[in-house]
Amino acid sequence: MPLKIPELKGIADRLKPVKGKDEIDTTPPDFSISRAFSRRKYTLAIPEYDFQKYGSLVEAEVPPGYQEVNRYWVDEGRSLIIIALNEKTNQVEYLLYEPRLSEFEYELLERLHEDMRSVLILSDDELGKDRRILLMEKMHSLIDEYGITLEEGSLFRLQYYLVRNFIGWGRIEALMKDPYLEDISCDGNRVPLFLYHRKYRNVKTNIMFEADVLNSLAISLAQRSGKHISTGTPMLDATLPDGSRLQLTLGTEVTTRGTSFTIRKFREDPFSPVELMEYGTFSADQLAFFWLAIENNKSLLFIGGTASGKTSSLNAVSLFIPPMAKVVSIEDTREITLYHENWIASVTRETVAEGSNIISMFDLLRAAMRQRPEYILVGEVRGVEAQTLFQAMNTGHTTFSTMHAGSVDAAIHRLENEPLNVPRNMVTALNIVSVQAQIYRGTERVRRCLEIVEIAGIDPSTGNLRVNTIFDYDPVRDVFTYKGRSFIYADIAERRGWSKEQLEQEISTRKRILDAMKQQNLIDYRSVSRIFHSYSINPRHVIENLENLSRVLE
Repeated sequence: MPLKIPELKGIADRLKPVKGKDEIDTTPPDFSISRAFSRRKYTLAIPEYDFQKYGSLVEAEVPPGYQEVNRYWVDEGRSLIIIALNEKTNQVEYLLYEPRLSEFEYELLERLHEDMRSVLILSDDELGKDRRILLMEKMHSLIDEYGITLEEGSLFRLQYYLVRNFIGWGRIEALMKDPYLEDISCDGNRVPLFLYHRKYRNVKTNIMFEADVLNSLAISLAQRSGKHISTGTPMLDATLPDGSRLQLTLGTEVTTRGTSFTIRKFREDPFSPVELMEYGTFSADQLAFFWLAIENNKSLLFIGGTASGKTSSLNAVSLFIPPMAKVVSIEDTREITLYHENWIASVTRETVAEGSNIISMFDLLRAAMRQRPEYILVGEVRGVEAQTLFQAMNTGHTTFSTMHAGSVDAAIHRLENEPLNVPRNMVTALNIVSVQAQIYRGTERVRRCLEIVEIAGIDPSTGNLRVNTIFDYDPVRDVFTYKGRSFIYADIAERRGWSKEQLEQEISTRKRILDAMKQQNLIDYRSVSRIFHSYSINPRHVIENLENLSRVLE
């Protein structure tokens, strides 16, 4: 049971006053909290936590039987991660430490949570305010109502948990903020969360949920994704506001160990081609090839296994699309982000009410064909929409997509058989296949493009598809090799009336631009997009400012 206000005041009397701050009004509170808020205006000086000034709020000790491997802050002074080796299992684990609350602070936090529901009804002048500032104002006003004076440490701990629970993601807030995490996986009630860490790979955490708390978190995740989940429809695929992909099952209807969820984290800002070049996924030669191919309306398919970087690559090379071209993207869950004005971003819809229609990728693709797009981007091909996609290719639309397959042969086999059933003569409309994988470089897992292959038509004597490998990857030296012959380059030169020397000059210029962006650290997708668009409109301006490309952005 929450403590009553007189009891809170009794405990608060034992706390030290805040030094150097204006004392909070300690007059007996009006027990009608919401009425008090409507009557009074508060001008409280709200102290801000500063790690350098106040030090850490976290007390962290590695448990017995563990050996510390690494530690780092996610939220400096308030959320600490310790990577520790479990000496019993010989596995590294991910230990999260947050501020520890005293019994009084915990009871006060519970009371604040309860009363916040009443006072977080915003007036017109509060609607435009920053949510965090508004929350702090309401919290301090409530503490004023209770007649309590708190030490700064107690105040900062309460602030942390209120912001975490009301604005953040609750118990998984630190995980959502951790830039080293790719996947967050909850397998059920009272089961530790598992993560995929960029450096330590699959790791177990010290976080687990009771059934009621987990169900509440699941419903909150669904609501913040703009979707509905219930025992009637217990499965959900959605996109979180930060762009991460959510797969969720509620209760024990489908997953017998209880509610489960998997969050595949995506950055708000997508990878740019220059970033992928920096990470070694592609070389400047390969990106120059994609740049010319996309500009000249060649269709692409990115294939690979799970988490091989297919969607990131698709999104990155889409920045090469000319600035005024009309683009339509079609996805199950929103992942593609373009810095492009003439772009229709469409997503599928499940049934939302009795009598409403399901809108599938096939429906969206069929509608896209009537919108006269120059480029169609499909998140992933996995069903009957493949036939429509290849019909779009055959009717002159440039299309980019991804597909799960380990090699070009496996991709063609999947395309030609159930459930895709794309006729072989239609597959020839596809121009380029990029094969990607997640591989080891020593102990580090990295993403690499294993090969880029052209579809060169059907061999009349055998009826098989002819393919031409343009680039392949040497895992020993970690380099990409150009094989010396490209039908795509030859076709572009012929259509544009370029000689071999002019083609090579154009390829060289684009490589120089990519290298210059990398050297000048112009890697964010907005800056990269603007330079590509500038080159499309006025190549000479970009080439003249190659030594300082920031002038192109002015």
